[in-house]
Amino acid sequence: MATTAPQGNTHGTLLGHPKGLFILFFAEMWERFSYYGMRALLVLYLTKHFLMSDEQSGYVYGAYTSLVYITPVVGGWLADHYLGQRKAVLFGGILIAIGHLLLGVEGGGGQDAVALNAFWTALAFIIVGTGFLKANISAIVGQLYPRDDVRRDPAYTIFYMGINLGGILGPIACGILGETVGWSWGFGAAAAGMLLGIVVFVLGKPLLLGKGEPAQPEVLTERVVGPLTREWIIYGGAVLSVLGVAWLVGNHDAVGWLLIACGVLTVPYLLWEAFARMERIDRDRMLAALFLLALNPLFWGLFEQAGSSLNLFTDRHVDRHILGWEVPASVFQSVNSMFVVLLAPMFAGLWVWLGKRGREPSTPAKFGLALIQVGLGFLALVWGAHWAGLDNPTPVFFIFVIYALHTMGELCLSPVGLSAMSKLSLPRMLGLMMGVWFLATAAGDFIAGLIAANIGAKSAASADPALATLEVYSSVGWFGIVVGGLVVLVAPFVKRLMHLDKLKEA
Repeated sequence: MATTAPQGNTHGTLLGHPKGLFILFFAEMWERFSYYGMRALLVLYLTKHFLMSDEQSGYVYGAYTSLVYITPVVGGWLADHYLGQRKAVLFGGILIAIGHLLLGVEGGGGQDAVALNAFWTALAFIIVGTGFLKANISAIVGQLYPRDDVRRDPAYTIFYMGINLGGILGPIACGILGETVGWSWGFGAAAAGMLLGIVVFVLGKPLLLGKGEPAQPEVLTERVVGPLTREWIIYGGAVLSVLGVAWLVGNHDAVGWLLIACGVLTVPYLLWEAFARMERIDRDRMLAALFLLALNPLFWGLFEQAGSSLNLFTDRHVDRHILGWEVPASVFQSVNSMFVVLLAPMFAGLWVWLGKRGREPSTPAKFGLALIQVGLGFLALVWGAHWAGLDNPTPVFFIFVIYALHTMGELCLSPVGLSAMSKLSLPRMLGLMMGVWFLATAAGDFIAGLIAANIGAKSAASADPALATLEVYSSVGWFGIVVGGLVVLVAPFVKRLMHLDKLKEA
């Protein structure tokens, strides 16, 4: 039977939850503040300061965002086996702060060699640091509660609000400073946000109740090479890996081959597990999971235009005047998080309401609806631009429309997908399947970079860059709707493969 919060002793709790939850809330809020603040400025910085083409900036954006989702697989493994989550989060936060500070090295603009090398190194520090921080801070939240504690789900809801609060504040603060005062001010604000997160995390250590510590601390203190302990070798290896990651960020094709190699290794292995080692029901579930995994990159490839091509379109072709103030384009990167905060409770209530009436869409149907909504978002923007006339700026209202539709799609896929992986995976493969889910997301971010680069190339070759962008948006919009519709049609068959009625027997 599920346990409840202690009634007689509230020492160490706040609003019925361990105080450590709110330490994690604020640490994650400031980390997301720094991440989304920098992300909002990234392609604008590349095109306006380093004078990169839209095509090249799309490749850089795709490489960066995909690597951000690859490294947590390694960082999570190192935390599980050696560091523990708390040390991993602290170390990751320090690396991220260093990266944001290095981004402030602007140089003279253009293809300044020193500034460019500092830029690649900065992105690499952020990528490696995110690998240590991203998954592990979420893991500590779960460790604060017994597995059957009814407060676990509300705790993750509170934590998720911290993520989106940072996602709202970061682009606003960093975007305004970066675009109106100076790039280094925007990136400096992101660095300050991460440093605040580190301070909160360090000072709040006693409130974490000893959670997230190494399972075998003696292994960490063991000397491996001369005076160097295993812990310091891990730290040193991570810092050295920055050099390799910096090279990858600047070599988009290499990231693509890395993702292909990951796919070649994981997909055949999962199929072998399904057909050689699993009984029929587990095999069916694995096939359903692979179907959902295949849809993941398609969704994120479209959705992640937000920080790249859509950011540039907003900057160049949208009337951004609101109440007499021309809002910097980067500030609109906060709209997605605003809609998440507004819509997530409504969606959660909607699924419960439909579930009680036996009408809740199945998981694969929700994936189909996600693709349909992301496609509709692009078509709404295309329609709005043509309605206003291509000789005129697109009304800012349609930017809010595309973000609203894309956020609704996100809420149909992102939390639902993670839940599906946990349901469909055998316990011995749960960690692997979660890792594959993030690798699929990384592939989606890489695809997003390819789409953005294609838009950049077409715009550069066109006499009407806005029209060239809208033509691609129309194509990807219809692609999302058609594929999403097909997914909805086959959803009943995929649902049968999930054997949800037999989950309690597993």
